[in-house]
Amino acid sequence: MTSSMRPMKASEIPAFVDQVIGAGCDICAIGHRGYVLGDLEEMVTAAEDLKRIGEEFGDRDFLLPEIVAYLRSIGRYIEPGSPASHWSENQKTQ
Repeated sequence: MTSSMRPMKASEIPAFVDQVIGAGCDICAIGHRGYVLGDLEEMVTAAEDLKRIGEEFGDRDFLLPEIVAYLRSIGRYIEPGSPASHWSENQKTQ
């Protein structure tokens, strides 16, 4: 991200996540410290949409803990070391 981008607002996190999902990426938190937009194949396919989303929402790096917390609150997370291979398996492994 460039420093000339506007900062994303915490209130925009749900819309950001919805747009990333809508672009075909399976965004999820990894533990409590980070998140991924999706696997590499998804991100390559959605590159133009992800660029547009990044431009629309602006700099979000400083919101990392809030984005992770939101993803966890909606069940889109994987714990490192978990037997789950996809966030949708969380209920099966608990």
